[in-house]
Amino acid sequence: MNQRLEAFCDGVFAIALTLLIIEFRTPEIGDTPTTPALWSALTHLGPTVFAFLLSFAVILITWINHHNTLRLVRRSSAAFMYANGLLLLGVVCIPFTTSLLGAFILTDAATPAVVLYDGLLAAQAVGWVAVTGAALRDDLAGEARAVGELRKRRNNGYGALALYSMLALLALWLPRAVAIATAITWIVWLALSLRAPDPKTVAA
Repeated sequence: MNQRLEAFCDGVFAIALTLLIIEFRTPEIGDTPTTPALWSALTHLGPTVFAFLLSFAVILITWINHHNTLRLVRRSSAAFMYANGLLLLGVVCIPFTTSLLGAFILTDAATPAVVLYDGLLAAQAVGWVAVTGAALRDDLAGEARAVGELRKRRNNGYGALALYSMLALLALWLPRAVAIATAITWIVWLALSLRAPDPKTVAA
C-alpha cells in the first residue's frame, strides 16, 4: 500500500479534527464578570458542544474505518486515489457544517443547518462507495476475504447514502429530531466498527 497516500489522508483527518475546536470561544459576560454570569454563559454552549462531539465522532470513526480499509488494499491506482480525494473532501467540510449546527440548532434557522449536515454525510457516503468501488474494480485487494470485506463496506456506503439522504429530507420538517437521530446513527456506526474483523487478519 502507498504509504504516502495513507500519510496524506491521516494528515487531512488530523487537521479536520483540530479545526472543530476553533468554534469554541470564551463566553462574553460583560465588563463585570460574576460566577453566576459565567455559568449561565457556559450553558449556552450546549448546542456547540453537541455539534462538536457529534462531528468529532464522525471524523474519528471515519478515520478508523478508512485506516482499516487501506489495510485491506495491497496496492493503489489512479481511480482509487481520486476516490480517496472525494472522501477527504467530505471530511474537510465537516467543520463548516458543524459550526452551522452549533450556531443554529436551537433557532428558527435550524432546518438548513441540519439539512446541510446530513446532506454532507450523504455526500461522504458517496466517497465511501467510490473508494471501495475503485478498490474492487481495479483488483487492489487480491485476497478473497479482503474482497468480501470491501464489498461489505461498499454496501454499507450505499446504506449510509440512503439513510442520510432520507434524514436530510426529513430535516426540512423535523430538524431537531433529525439531529438527534443522526447522533444515534453514529453510535450505531461506532458499535459496528468495534465489532468489525481485524483487517490484518482478513487481508492475510
